[in-house]
Amino acid sequence: GRLARGAVVMRRVRYAPSPTGELHLGGLRTALFNWLFARQHPQGRFLVRIEDTDRTREVAGAAERLLEALERFGIRPDE
Repeated sequence: GRLARGAVVMRRVRYAPSPTGELHLGGLRTALFNWLFARQHPQGRFLVRIEDTDRTREVAGAAERLLEALERFGIRPDE
């Protein structure tokens, strides 16, 4: 359907890294662009969802280090 004029639309974007190692430049760029996109919208939300579907390649502690690295760059998830 159509939105009413002046309706506020929630924009939810996500960054879904695999916990298979350290944050790399391409992942940081993706997270930053998504975070900036969310910040441009009044109801924008930035989500981080760790993709743990490949258990054989998962590196212990990688998920925590990914979140810490994003935090160092000022990229904080809303959810």
